[in-house]
Amino acid sequence: MKKNQEISEKKLLGIAGLGWMFDAMDVGILAFIIAALQVDWGLSVQQMGWIGSVNSIGMAVGALVFGLLADRIGRKNVFIITLLLFSIGSGISAFATTLSFFLLLRFFIGMGLGGELPVASTLVAESVPAQRRGRVVVLLESFWAAGWLIAALISYFIIPKYGWQTALILSALPALYALYLRMNLPDSPRYLAVEKKERLTIKESIAEVWAKDHIRKTTMLWILWFSVVFSYYGMFLWLPSVMVMKGFTLIKSFQYVLIMTLAQLPGYFTAAWLIEKMGRKFVLVAYLIGTALSAYFFGTADTLALLVTAGILLSFFNLGAWGALYAYTPEQYPTTIRGSGAGMAASFGRIGGILGPLMVPYLSAQGLSITMIFTIFCISILIGAAAVFFLGEETRKIELV
Repeated sequence: MKKNQEISEKKLLGIAGLGWMFDAMDVGILAFIIAALQVDWGLSVQQMGWIGSVNSIGMAVGALVFGLLADRIGRKNVFIITLLLFSIGSGISAFATTLSFFLLLRFFIGMGLGGELPVASTLVAESVPAQRRGRVVVLLESFWAAGWLIAALISYFIIPKYGWQTALILSALPALYALYLRMNLPDSPRYLAVEKKERLTIKESIAEVWAKDHIRKTTMLWILWFSVVFSYYGMFLWLPSVMVMKGFTLIKSFQYVLIMTLAQLPGYFTAAWLIEKMGRKFVLVAYLIGTALSAYFFGTADTLALLVTAGILLSFFNLGAWGALYAYTPEQYPTTIRGSGAGMAASFGRIGGILGPLMVPYLSAQGLSITMIFTIFCISILIGAAAVFFLGEETRKIELV
């Protein structure tokens, strides 16, 4: 029985992780495509910022809509719908010839991405025993690093030679295979155990997330999500472009970002090990402080060695924190509102993902240095760490209800 359970967990992790990996490939490739589109379409810095922000607007809408739907129609159904939305949108966007059409498609792709991520972590969290739950969800998140790594490789080898359109098609096609695998995935046993008459309406779910029993947890999660998403998308979508601003060629910037991306995997794996040893709060606070310090040194770096070292540490700590965030979020709520609570927190966080990429070009145009901009991200991350430290409750090995 134990062996079958382990195989089942591995299968669940693999199927959910594949979709997660393709999502990451899309977001990762987007960071490189923004720099390539600037050359192809003659985009201004502000227009480049809008590409990342429209993606995040879609993610905010998707996280809210599909998070609420996950408590009504099931985790599996939402899991399928969101990947379908993402893969079709991503494939069509390869044929976009205008910025406005590309932005429209990025909105729908963002909806799929934003809806899938919190629902995937909820499904996995509800299907794994308490003593392994945190580790498995962080390992699920580690597929994000694999996706970013593939995105960096595609961008380095494909975009300069074959163009950004080919890169987008390559990222969309494998997602259809993940969709096929997902059709046979069982829904969460905890969700299936909830009687239909016990399922709340969307209005009731929203009210319950902010009810007296959950208000402290919800407040903590919303601050945490906003600070993490604001800083992540502000920093990572601009990494290749920041490297160019610091005087490196586009090819060289892709090469250095690829090196930085490799550090994401050990960030996840160490977080996965520590999350069951030291707890969720410890990992979140420690890795967020590490992210904040790395962001500060990346912004102030004036030599290549310091820039790459700070970038490696930034990837290591930031993505480890993301893994812990996805493990911690579903554990805050009961099954009846878990999808809604996770989706609403992620949706609020995506507002930060809209503002972060827009802030970089806006402040640059005002004459603010990269050092000052990355200091703002540093402060944002520290606010998130403080929210967990003062408002968060430890959930390690606690059974979900």
